[in-house]
Amino acid sequence: MSTVTKAPVASARRGFDSLANETQVDALPVRGQLPPWLEGSLLRTGPAKWEIGGRSMNHWFDGFAMLHRFSFADGEVSYANRFLESRAYREARGKGRIAYSEFATDPCRSLFARVSAMFSPKLTDNANINLTKLGERFISMTETPIPVEFDAQTLASAGVPYKPPGHLSTAHPHLDRATGGLLNYAAKLGPRTSYRFFLLRPGSSEPEVLATKPVREPAYMHSFGLTQRWLVLAEFPLVVNPLRLAFSGRPYIENYRWKPELGTTFTLFDRATGESLGPFETEARFGFHHVNSYEEDGEVVVDLCTFPDGGIVEDFYMERLRAGKQIAASYLERFRISPRAGDVSRERLIEDTIELPRINYGKCNERPYRYAWGVGIGGGWFDRIVKADVLERRSITWSEQGCFPGEPVFVAAPDADGEDEGVLLSIVLDGRKGNSFLLVLDARSLDELARAEVPHHIPFGFHGQFAQT
Repeated sequence: MSTVTKAPVASARRGFDSLANETQVDALPVRGQLPPWLEGSLLRTGPAKWEIGGRSMNHWFDGFAMLHRFSFADGEVSYANRFLESRAYREARGKGRIAYSEFATDPCRSLFARVSAMFSPKLTDNANINLTKLGERFISMTETPIPVEFDAQTLASAGVPYKPPGHLSTAHPHLDRATGGLLNYAAKLGPRTSYRFFLLRPGSSEPEVLATKPVREPAYMHSFGLTQRWLVLAEFPLVVNPLRLAFSGRPYIENYRWKPELGTTFTLFDRATGESLGPFETEARFGFHHVNSYEEDGEVVVDLCTFPDGGIVEDFYMERLRAGKQIAASYLERFRISPRAGDVSRERLIEDTIELPRINYGKCNERPYRYAWGVGIGGGWFDRIVKADVLERRSITWSEQGCFPGEPVFVAAPDADGEDEGVLLSIVLDGRKGNSFLLVLDARSLDELARAEVPHHIPFGFHGQFAQT
């Protein structure tokens, strides 16, 4: 296991260069030894192209989505990548310009086109944030409500599998263990704006609304929590007036305002009845990712990666990233909600920074857990993999000088007893060589087991899943 050292932010610059080529490699060169039981595919989505028609997109979250597949069999690793054939990508490629409004980039439109868009908005389906498997379908998602189905073998797109009951959604659904379906949240904007939780069953294209809550100014939400009884809604005070979204003519995220006086509020929705408890209020924080939630001694424990404010959104503008500006760091914090007392307590669980968190989802989601894995910041960008022990309140790390790992995806070993018995898979940019490699670590010790080198760089992305394909 490497010692943590600071790496200059400038060497991470390559991760924000566009990748134009679609490739397929039957066998990547592997150094080390892969576990013989590791069979299946790591599937990932992320932004890969920020320029079109002489114009560059504004934000990391804006780039056109590319799918990546690392497949494991008989100790070998194959690789393929392909642009997600979304409507937004196809139209931009055909017209040579940005055609859909993205997270922080708006097309150059005439006044007539802007007015028309108020009544018939062109919501992007540039699903570059996360992907999941629903039954036999693989789905790529972003924060607008239009997901894109794709073939896990060819990475070819296969249309829109369903439409959530709202205008905004999250790219972090949960598995409903009882039905095998997908649980998610959507915000329905209009004269009576509301939050809506819904269930999409395998094989269905019709979401079922489980719970609703009216809201005047919906908060920006990237994920939500889940316990065996509750859907957990965390509202950070980065909020938007729906009329501003409709009439400002500005990109989506630039309509949100940071209002710390609102604090952070939690609302619990009963998964069986849809009835709610709350809101439960605490001080202002901001976060993208829920780590895990569960019930304990009559309270609801909600673990989040949080920032002191919403400034991290501005940190991810491409102009700042390509200039090597340091980004804000997030910490693993525990919020303990007491329905009896009507209050919320907050504490930090480890001292290392951590983002893009993963747990042993199949074993621990909705339940008490001990371990979380993520990436941490040392020299201004994510330059280490962090394993957090939330029981002993300590952490260990992996790092290598000049290397920048992405989200570590946990894969459990067959018949594993221990929560951390398995491997981590992370795509790492080697800032010294300018290309990327797939890193395989022992999830328990963070010792390196193997790495498979890719012939090019892979732009910094967000999330993925390991699946039997």
